[in-house]
Amino acid sequence: MKTISRPKKASEARNVGKSQKVTINKSGPSEEETREKANDNYHERIARREHGTADDDWFKAEKLLRSSTE
Repeated sequence: MKTISRPKKASEARNVGKSQKVTINKSGPSEEETREKANDNYHERIARREHGTADDDWFKAEKLLRSSTE
């Protein structure tokens, strides 16, 4: 089974007050959700005998997950 992973993006964070609390601006699906969907995309693409790359599967997963949450 092939696992698809992408490099993590730098999270948007800001420091607040003296305690240095970090707030992460999360917009969109989690990396784990995207990884699972990209893996599904990969298996579906292989079953259809279509060409593509892990990046194609990842970006398609991000697009599908974002459109389903909007």
